[in-house]
Amino acid sequence: MDSHSGSDHTSHELAKRIRRACLYEVTARKPGNVHPQMSFDDLCYENFVLAASLSAPVLAEECVFGIGTSILHCVKKCQRHGLGNVNLGILLLLAPLVACCRKEGRISPAGLEAILCRLSIADAEAVYSAIRMLQPGGMGAVSDQDVSSRPTVPLRDAMRLASDRDLIARQYANGYQEVLGDGRRIFAKWCQRCSHGEPAIIGTYLELMSRFPDSLIARKCGIEIATESAHRAQQVLLAGWPESRNGKQAIDELDLWLRTDGHRRNPGTTADLISALLFCDLEKLPPFPECNQPNGDSK
Repeated sequence: MDSHSGSDHTSHELAKRIRRACLYEVTARKPGNVHPQMSFDDLCYENFVLAASLSAPVLAEECVFGIGTSILHCVKKCQRHGLGNVNLGILLLLAPLVACCRKEGRISPAGLEAILCRLSIADAEAVYSAIRMLQPGGMGAVSDQDVSSRPTVPLRDAMRLASDRDLIARQYANGYQEVLGDGRRIFAKWCQRCSHGEPAIIGTYLELMSRFPDSLIARKCGIEIATESAHRAQQVLLAGWPESRNGKQAIDELDLWLRTDGHRRNPGTTADLISALLFCDLEKLPPFPECNQPNGDSK
């Protein structure tokens, strides 16, 4: 990436990178998620494509002026186009990473830590406003810094309070350890193992879910169901996916199980982590077959 963080070229290139990361994530046919062949009652593949196109230039341009403001502006822009809670988790994860790229021309743990340490109460207020606008499912109420009230601490401190129950909040608290640590290693392993991009993404997704029970599932269905989803993802890998017949049967069974109960078992947080990993290491991803290219992807 261009290291001249203030240039228009950098904003343009970052916007392309953000959009491509989001498109490849939603195009991969991950069990339990929306993809080109599977929709939810209120959410489809085209919604994610539009949200990526609307959000990418805003995030690339405005993240340097304020993490919270850039997230809120993306949410407002998506709402003006009739989109609901399509990409809040993605925006929360990507905004600090994009700001780090704008400042340093690359992603480094030290650079990202500096970004996170500068988060303010104003950032928290903007993010709380975005959350209230979207009303994501399973939020519940907490005694300290609840999103229904005005925050009195910087965004990172507010995220620390939620880090034990929300994997995205945990990234703000611990410097993106699951993304830049385990996540990057897992993604690199699957990219080396697979000749195509889609199984590399799905394999990373399964392994992340097996290690870190999905916090969106936990919020909506309880930690027992989230833990069961992690166990089922592990069983797919142990069955030899993607090479073996048993593995292919196991992933179909996982997909069916995740889609029951009105899609409440959707591993949405794990999918958001995939978007962050793709943004960080898009160059490592093997090519997608031409027949399964993301909608409107331009390299």
